[in-house]
Amino acid sequence: MMLFISHSLMQPPHAAKLAHQIEIHGDTIVDEYFWLRDRDNPQVMEYLTAENDYTERVLEPHAELRESLFQELKARVKEDDNSVPVKKDAYYYYTRVAAGKQYGIHCRKKGDLNSPEEIILDENQLAEGKPYFQLGTFSISPNHQLLAYAEDIDGSERYTLRIKNLNTGELLPETIANTYYSLEWVNDNQTFYYTVLDENLRPYRLYRHTIGQPTERDELIYEERDSQFFVGCDKSRDDRYIFLTTNGKITSEQYFVSADDPHGTFSIVTPRQKGHEYSVSHHQGYFYIITNDNAQNFRIVRTLVTQPQQQYWEEYIPHDPERLIEGFDEFKDYFIISERYQGLGQLRAIDLQNQTSHYLEFDDPTYLVFGATNPEYDTQTFRFGYTSLVSPMTVFEYDLRSRSKTILKQNEIPGGYDPSQYHSERIFAHSHDGVEVPISIVYRQDFKRDGTAPLYLYGYGSYGMSLDPGFSTNRLSLLDRGFVYAIAHIRGGSELGRHWYESGKFLQKKNTFLDFVACAEHLIAEKYTSAGNIAIAGGSAGGLLVGATINLKPELFKAAIAQVPFVDVLNTMLDADLPLTQLEYDEWGNPADEEFYRYIRSYSPYDNVEAKAYPHLLITAGLNDPRVTYWEPAKWTAKLRDLKTDDNLLLLKTNLDSGHGGASGRYEYLKDIALEYTFLLTVFEKVSNI
Repeated sequence: MMLFISHSLMQPPHAAKLAHQIEIHGDTIVDEYFWLRDRDNPQVMEYLTAENDYTERVLEPHAELRESLFQELKARVKEDDNSVPVKKDAYYYYTRVAAGKQYGIHCRKKGDLNSPEEIILDENQLAEGKPYFQLGTFSISPNHQLLAYAEDIDGSERYTLRIKNLNTGELLPETIANTYYSLEWVNDNQTFYYTVLDENLRPYRLYRHTIGQPTERDELIYEERDSQFFVGCDKSRDDRYIFLTTNGKITSEQYFVSADDPHGTFSIVTPRQKGHEYSVSHHQGYFYIITNDNAQNFRIVRTLVTQPQQQYWEEYIPHDPERLIEGFDEFKDYFIISERYQGLGQLRAIDLQNQTSHYLEFDDPTYLVFGATNPEYDTQTFRFGYTSLVSPMTVFEYDLRSRSKTILKQNEIPGGYDPSQYHSERIFAHSHDGVEVPISIVYRQDFKRDGTAPLYLYGYGSYGMSLDPGFSTNRLSLLDRGFVYAIAHIRGGSELGRHWYESGKFLQKKNTFLDFVACAEHLIAEKYTSAGNIAIAGGSAGGLLVGATINLKPELFKAAIAQVPFVDVLNTMLDADLPLTQLEYDEWGNPADEEFYRYIRSYSPYDNVEAKAYPHLLITAGLNDPRVTYWEPAKWTAKLRDLKTDDNLLLLKTNLDSGHGGASGRYEYLKDIALEYTFLLTVFEKVSNI
């Protein structure tokens, strides 16, 4: 039996309907495309391949445009480039890329930057002959003689860990499969901690390995039995302590051990309590702890290492309902606090000699700022990255004594870039309940606000992740063709503080979608664009946003791009055996509870597809995606094909060699963007303007 059919070369494949029923809370859910979950069924692969072939056939008349866009995007990539060298002890570490090479080359110099270059790892050699390659852990031993690195060759995020002797260039015999991102060295240079995955791709165990010992003899240090928690580890900046972390969506717990003791036993900081999140740093005998205990926007406390329990915590930086504390960087004489105020990131410097503090100043109306790599503990300078919608990524070095900053590097754009030709601003839309939602906007200076311009509206709005506006050379291909680009800072993120996140999750999740609609309507009302002249886009949980939004207000949009979209929310959350599902209960709610079930069912994009007109749609998936399984976008596509009443494009592109992040390599991913832009320019009929 064929499970999909196609009537002609230019007609799309249609997946067969095979009823699969779930009984819950007195309801019967019929999922007619459940069969697409069976990856071992050869007809599933035939369907995905048929959809890919259809997408290629539809876009074939625009092959010249697609190749031209790819070359245009590629021309803005600096072929030979180096990262800013980072000093650690006697070495300067940096990564460079070479013309024609897809991946980075990791290097170092000893003593000073005029010393001979030593290549410690060339990703291009590791990736040779592989359709996908991603470097995970990259960790140098304290004595700088060993490198632990991990590689993923299919996008599944299951990494294989290897050890390289940097003196001889040889790989050590031990190889550890099924690892995740965490790895920390003990100061003896022979021992390290690492995490491994369970069958649901959850990092659940922490092991200790000694160089030269068989890996099967590695000591299990900790196993997290609660499926809603991930295990990880990190190290204090002063190299004194290693921390074992167990994190859920809204709860955390940490343990610590001396980084000098290869046989040490971890001690708990303070036991987990549901809803309590905290993270720990060390400075001169004290633990400094960011905590949300009695502090929605977090506060910082401190306690002696000998008395880490919560009853001994003393206030260091009190809670501020207007400022969200996001990070803490400890140095010998200074602290840097990463905060968020009125939707914008801020860096606060504290001088520990006199206990004075000040904020670094930035000029753009909307921007992204973050701490760069700062491994040295005893330093008077702090490096940070800064970018905005009109400013390319820049690495600054800030002198904490003189309060002066120096540009170490600004990304160079081959062919030139003139920021004066573009303008950015921040405006606010009123949502359905009167709440003001920020929107970051960029456009060319010659833009006329008369409602005629096409607009690209991007959003995310989940997990408390703030969508800060940074620069993109790729975006210039849209701006230079007359598009306005806008980012909606909707609830579900943390742009305006922790309450912004909490009012866009659980039983308030629909605020996220209604905020997005309100942003689109405000941009129309203010004549940045017009109804039916907007493309919306989002990835992962942002794909959920796209799916829910086009169910709510499809008439506002000409096109939608959903990248690896989380659209089968109800079915996924009902299946506790799927990767990540139980961890996600603290984000979406557990549908075993009828109230959450009915609420999730009311917005889940797949469950709310109707017989009506939808915008042009481009949907992407990754066959090996461990976060949003390929069948979610596949099932959604199949259902939309069956029910939608329009003749607009509906394209599904599944990358058969990758996972959640799409294609690897600095050129290959540009092909994905070229495909998206070809789709957009085609449906917006902008091709004649190329």
